[in-house]
Amino acid sequence: MNSLDSITVLKGVGPKKADALKKLGIYTLGDLVYTFPRGYEDRRNVCNIADLRENQAAVFVGTVETVVSSGYRGGGFRRPTKMLVSDDTGSIELVFFNSAYLAKTIKSGNQYVFYGKPTLNRGKLQIIHPDFSGIKYADFGILPVYPLVSGISQKDMRKIHKQVEPLYGSLDDILSQDTIERNNLCSLEYAIRNMHAPEDKQKLLEAKYRLIFDEFMVLQTGLAIAKNNSSELKKGIAFDDDNSEDEYINSLPYNLTGAQRRCTNQIMADLVSDKRMNRLVQGDVGSGKTVIAEIAMFKAFKSGYQSVMMAPTEILAKQHYEELTATLSGHGVSVGFLSGSMKAAERREVLAKLKDGSIQVVTGTHALIQPDVEYKNLGLVITDEQHRFGVAQRMRLKDKGDNPNVLVMTATPIPRTLAVILYGDLDVSVVDELPPGRKAIETKLISGSNQSQIEEGRNRCYNFVEKQLAMGHQAYVVAPLIDESEVMDIKSAIEIQEELSQRFKGYKVGLVHGAMKQAEKDQIMELFHKGQINVLVATVVIEVGINVPNATVMVIENSERFGLAQLHQLRGRVGRGKDKSYCFLINAGNSEVSVQRGKIMEASSDGFYIAEEDLKLRGPGEIFGTRQHGIPDLRLADLARHLDVMELVKTEVARILEDDPTLKKEENKPLKMRIESLFGKDYTLDL
Repeated sequence: MNSLDSITVLKGVGPKKADALKKLGIYTLGDLVYTFPRGYEDRRNVCNIADLRENQAAVFVGTVETVVSSGYRGGGFRRPTKMLVSDDTGSIELVFFNSAYLAKTIKSGNQYVFYGKPTLNRGKLQIIHPDFSGIKYADFGILPVYPLVSGISQKDMRKIHKQVEPLYGSLDDILSQDTIERNNLCSLEYAIRNMHAPEDKQKLLEAKYRLIFDEFMVLQTGLAIAKNNSSELKKGIAFDDDNSEDEYINSLPYNLTGAQRRCTNQIMADLVSDKRMNRLVQGDVGSGKTVIAEIAMFKAFKSGYQSVMMAPTEILAKQHYEELTATLSGHGVSVGFLSGSMKAAERREVLAKLKDGSIQVVTGTHALIQPDVEYKNLGLVITDEQHRFGVAQRMRLKDKGDNPNVLVMTATPIPRTLAVILYGDLDVSVVDELPPGRKAIETKLISGSNQSQIEEGRNRCYNFVEKQLAMGHQAYVVAPLIDESEVMDIKSAIEIQEELSQRFKGYKVGLVHGAMKQAEKDQIMELFHKGQINVLVATVVIEVGINVPNATVMVIENSERFGLAQLHQLRGRVGRGKDKSYCFLINAGNSEVSVQRGKIMEASSDGFYIAEEDLKLRGPGEIFGTRQHGIPDLRLADLARHLDVMELVKTEVARILEDDPTLKKEENKPLKMRIESLFGKDYTLDL
């Protein structure tokens, strides 16, 4: 048995069960070993029936007195199977739905072991669908509760996990014995065994601590190596140290904010040094990141170098082109545009001008990194909404020049704790101040204890939208799905467009969603930008969209389906003009977390505060797609709760890499292999 063996080598795992397990990310025995329980059931202490308490799960032994399984009731529904179970102290009713077969398998007069959570029904305790087994086969320990998918039961998971127990002692340990002893950690075998079958709470905590340490070790070592590699021995391009950027700054029709000045000074210090700039600028929508990029591009131009700005969508790239043409061309800067949809003759002309240097600033999409695109003297590379690009795309753009300076920008507020992890190899600048005169967006949560209350609030919301339309403004309406869902009661984009087209008869209601072709999406967005569409119903494809100052209302249907950071990004589509703007969150879920999200949005417009709260509520995995960064998923470690462990690991990583920078030593080879398997063999995450 080997950790790389397919799960199909296990007894009871045929093609169907293997396909089901793959949905959980389990392909090999090693995957199975590292699929940990999501919780545990404590079945160590047998309880008397008389001592059972409402909503407190317990294990008890009882004798089945009666089994009643009636036939069908009205409407073709089968009646539940009911049992009366007793011991010396009392009795309790057990209820099983769609389980008529139990009348044949469970015999009156026999004893069984039951586990379940009692609930109150008409003044008496009962247990619905308790787990049970014969006394001979009962397990009275701490049982793991695994994540499941259709086709795999909890019993299935426990059985197949039992089969891989012999593997625990032969797994490659990524930590050296020195690291284990220095940090007072348990062995890997001990940790794995006690994660799946803990003997007690203390041993479970020891096991979990060790495995959290392991996850941070892989993450921190991979990023530390990336940072070391990005500090290349090869010198970067140093721009002229002559304050030439002041010419552009002094020409602006407004004063820079303090935050813009601070970030600009940091960037200028990078650009005039011979150390290649590798800087992230993050700030909320409207904080003025674009003008900072313009100043940097002007500096490149005055120093004799070309600049390129890559955006994730053609319409956003075109908007940048229009803005840069308006702001930079008056200073003698030639601005170009390159996209995949350009006609061949236009494209050839732009390529020729990039190659001979007659275009000094170019914006575009991934078309900028195609093999036939050549630059004369590329000195500055800027990616906008950089998390939308994979690492490989950013690397190809950087490689278009001779070690050019790199500036990455995002309006997605990243929690400070997460930024340290994701961008350990970048210097980070934060634009944390909005320009004066910008009006805060008023946010309103619409929720209720029942559907009629929610619909009433929703109706008031759309009455308000209609008033805004009558004033000549525009509105966004966001839905989480394209089509109606039979599984979840979620307003779909198509359904909403049809409904609002009827409601707002004097106005044009458009629809844009992710399943459309890019050209079709761009055309609709352009019509909205020009005011020819009054209400744009959309999925989250507009999360990073165009600037429409006339749009004053954002309505987010089923807001419970979105995370805080995403809600904040969507809200940032409005509030871009001189008029007051509004955001409505229609929460049809009413879970405690979704209502909490809505209240946070009502109370704050600070993207960084919201991002920190999102990290606490959801963890890091889905904040904004860490997978495309090459950052491995964290199964047990929590960046919001385990910062103390992360700090210990950082110290350990520094010690290891000081002694063995490329992890060539035998004791560090398992760590290197784990990093390569998660980050990819070329784990230079240089942006």
